[in-house]
Amino acid sequence: MKALEGVRVLDLATLFAGPMAAMLLGDFGAEVVKVEHPAKPDPSRGHGPGGLWWKMLGRNKRAMTLNLSTIEGQDLLLALVRDADVVIENFRPGTLERWNLSYDRLREANPRLVLARVTGFGQFGPYAKRPGFGTLAEAMSGFAAMTGEPDGPPTLPPFGLADGICALATAYAVMAALRAREFTGAGQVVDMSIIEPILTVLGAQPTIYDQLGIVPPRTGNRSVNNAPRNTYRCADGSWVAVSTSAQNIAERVMRLVGRPEYLAEPWFATGAGRVEHAAELDEAVATWVAARTRDEVLTAFEEAQAAVAPIYDVRDVLTDPQLTALDAVTTVEDPELGPLRMQNVMFRLSDTPGEIRWTGRPHGADTSGLLSELGLSASDIKTLREKGVV
Repeated sequence: MKALEGVRVLDLATLFAGPMAAMLLGDFGAEVVKVEHPAKPDPSRGHGPGGLWWKMLGRNKRAMTLNLSTIEGQDLLLALVRDADVVIENFRPGTLERWNLSYDRLREANPRLVLARVTGFGQFGPYAKRPGFGTLAEAMSGFAAMTGEPDGPPTLPPFGLADGICALATAYAVMAALRAREFTGAGQVVDMSIIEPILTVLGAQPTIYDQLGIVPPRTGNRSVNNAPRNTYRCADGSWVAVSTSAQNIAERVMRLVGRPEYLAEPWFATGAGRVEHAAELDEAVATWVAARTRDEVLTAFEEAQAAVAPIYDVRDVLTDPQLTALDAVTTVEDPELGPLRMQNVMFRLSDTPGEIRWTGRPHGADTSGLLSELGLSASDIKTLREKGVV
């Protein structure tokens, strides 16, 4: 048995947070049906080199097409909703209502339905109808303002960070709503904005500003909470990252790099004190690291029980022995491409583990099968295709 076996999810969303949330649910056994427009596939099918994003985002999903702006498409969606547990959508607020698919109507078809609505800014408020993307959330949450070098511009991540965080939050919200349904017997609406999850994971900045008036500065790779904390270049040109979040780790690092005298300084006793002397601590670590290869640095840190990690690119990720042991990047057989490597399910359950059953399927690959399950004949399906409904 899978953890979410018996849970049926209709994924109406596109690029990226909503579909990734559905993917996460599918990883642990939920039956996920990806619903796309007949003429306008999910943009992730063409995103990035070779459109390979879809192979991951579409994994464990059955793929069907449905034009929700038509009456026939709306009726078919309601038929699907009757046997569904969750609908995930990311249309602009008011779009489902314009299609006569408001939550009230969906709930008439299935009172137990959980509707997860993922938008840039939520379902209400002055920005609600604006188009919302992860980039905007990264900018407006405060992330970009505090990311980058002190004398450089605000910096955005080169990947969908806010979308990924939102996907995790959406999957969590859906599970909370399904848990509540066990007590109430009724579904409910999840109103998820992309900006709020990343705002949450940025930490206590609002509280700190509220109480102390402090605005987080850009500090590059340094931390405002402890030092030394940075990336350092090795003698062979590779890089490592060092963290000293714990006091005893900071002490071990300074002993290792030959500067034990710092431990006697009153300011060294706290992370805040060490931050005020970050430049000199960085210099000590950087000088020591620069005289050694990465392997020498990693070995010495491990022997000293200090915290260090190599700076990896994707090639290193694919060959790291720890990640290999975890099967963090696994191999899945794809009908079109053959053996295909992608991130595995992101955690392990001892009794009901998740799995990647298949990769992202072609556009509309399961339309006929799903419509047949609703009782439509081959002739009915042919007519719907001719009318552009599917």
